[in-house]
Amino acid sequence: MSRKGLIIAAIVLVVFLGGAAGIYYSKGKDPARAGGADDANDVKREPVKVHSVEKRKDSYDLIVVGTDPEGISAAVSAARSGLNTLLVDSYGRDVLGGLMTVGWLNSIDMNWDNTAASIPGKGRDHFNKGIFTEWYKKTEGHSFDVTTAANAFNDMVRAESRIDLDMKAADVEPIVAKEGGTVRIEGVTITGTDGTKQEVRSKAVIDATQDADIAAVAGVPFTIGREDLGDPDSRMAVTAVFRLNHIDDKAWELIAKRLNGDGDSNTGVSDMSAWGYGDEMKKYVPLNKEQTKMRGLNIGRQLDGTILINALQIFGIDGLNPESRKEALEIAREEVPNVVKFLQTFEEFKHAELDAIAPELYVRETRHMNGLYRLSVIDLLENRDQWDRIAFGSYPADIQRTSVSDNGAVVVHPLQYAVPFRSIVPQNVDGLLVVGRSASYDTLAHGSARVIPTGMAAGEAAGAAVKLAVEHGVAFRSMAESKPLIAELQKRLNDQGMDLKPYTLQPQPYMKHKAYAGLKAAVYTGIAVGSYNNEAFLLDNPSNMQRMVNQVHHIRRMNPDSFQGDPAQAVKGVEEPAKKPLTLQQASYTIAKGIGLDATIDTAQDELANRKLLSPSTVNLIGNPEKLTDGDAYMMLKDAIEALAGVTF
Repeated sequence: MSRKGLIIAAIVLVVFLGGAAGIYYSKGKDPARAGGADDANDVKREPVKVHSVEKRKDSYDLIVVGTDPEGISAAVSAARSGLNTLLVDSYGRDVLGGLMTVGWLNSIDMNWDNTAASIPGKGRDHFNKGIFTEWYKKTEGHSFDVTTAANAFNDMVRAESRIDLDMKAADVEPIVAKEGGTVRIEGVTITGTDGTKQEVRSKAVIDATQDADIAAVAGVPFTIGREDLGDPDSRMAVTAVFRLNHIDDKAWELIAKRLNGDGDSNTGVSDMSAWGYGDEMKKYVPLNKEQTKMRGLNIGRQLDGTILINALQIFGIDGLNPESRKEALEIAREEVPNVVKFLQTFEEFKHAELDAIAPELYVRETRHMNGLYRLSVIDLLENRDQWDRIAFGSYPADIQRTSVSDNGAVVVHPLQYAVPFRSIVPQNVDGLLVVGRSASYDTLAHGSARVIPTGMAAGEAAGAAVKLAVEHGVAFRSMAESKPLIAELQKRLNDQGMDLKPYTLQPQPYMKHKAYAGLKAAVYTGIAVGSYNNEAFLLDNPSNMQRMVNQVHHIRRMNPDSFQGDPAQAVKGVEEPAKKPLTLQQASYTIAKGIGLDATIDTAQDELANRKLLSPSTVNLIGNPEKLTDGDAYMMLKDAIEALAGVTF
């Protein structure tokens, strides 16, 4: 895909996505922490120069496209497995690390292991290990100095003699061969900055670009944004990270005093990080009220005395459209100085000055691949293991705001779930693996799986998988069906330092509720959210008439062929339906109207039952037909969705 227009826009100013703008931290010390703000103070450091290969070979065992953390992990893994590897990037970058070092996302959304006891004096451990942990230990911890991070990535790549690094490409496109019904990628065509083209052949390609650009050109199927929820034009906000000068130790102490003194468990401060100011930022009045909003501040301290702030959200941006990205940059240029002026009203920021905005545009959400397996939010809800596990996740499914009027949501907070190998394998293209946030994850599951530690683990697995496929002469789709080959892949990954043991967790309390089947349907369709620690799954809460209408509206958008009516007709003439309890009769009537049935409030329940859209078992579960709970309503909606849309929960 051509990146020239995007590169020009990105150099001007930028916006980036904070792997999930709600930075979620474990309490206690970081067990892998290697340093801190006190290790060096106001020290101006430069990243080590990245050297590109002078001349590319005509063929490699593997080509990895993209130098974000996932691509670096894939290339290092492959090289250590004995594969001659080309790591190529066409974003015009000068350092390795992409989003984390050029987009300045310097706080990692960690997959803390909350299934085990805290390590005395160190806090929680984290999942995955392997190459991610190797890099992580070279930095200051889960918040880091971006120069430290860039140099750590560079050190890891330079240490591998089998990696040729090319940061000077202007464009990279797949070489696609078609034979009968089979499509295979046989390498890439690289366009240099001087316009010359070179075909570079390979046994496999790993697409580690943020938007799965190589896969898209090759014809891999995707959904876009929230398309799988019936809302293809909606996607999470992008965020302009900006850097402030003049935050000395005294200012940091004032930040700590404010955040440690407000009594909010979602705020805090450490040597390198501060997170909070949620209530304070609600008072900020944007210049662009239609497209921007401030959330609580995520602050990352740098070793040169500056800080990075991840908080400004920008809406209505299509991350696949260079012109839309350019629009985001223009919005950021106008809005950020006003944000800084507002921050200067606080004592701790009164001397702060705007230094710069991150020099790369990054977007939270664009493509979601349709791979051999789409990781579902139900996988997270049930903390599911997978037989072909290649990575683990535990970060909350953090869905950031999609518009100014939206508040975002933490859909579910898993303890542990496995990412299957099948989720990085495309359905209909051989010779290709896709790692990173555009892998095969449903929109809601992507809210968790898109974080860097999960992506680096998947990248490491992809690099090792290529070696295994070459050895056995099999396609990735065939490997994905072979339990012996996957077992060998897992063994090799464990030998490399990962920890991919199978696991079994006890069912969570909400899973034991009589309406749990309904909750699964509600979470899957996006009408129920658990928040942190799943505390909002209150299935015994009383429902109301308006809430039921809203829920059917949402489900109708996701299943337009099955729900062709207007559920609002069920409350026509009712005063303040949000204050009216939901009855079994009214709930049946609302579903019937949403489907488009010609039923009355008196006949709706029988009509649903006769059409097998409402099961006797669900009716029998309802304790009080005159006052339905949220769980009761979810069960009724589940019956209708399963019968009409063919989805089984």
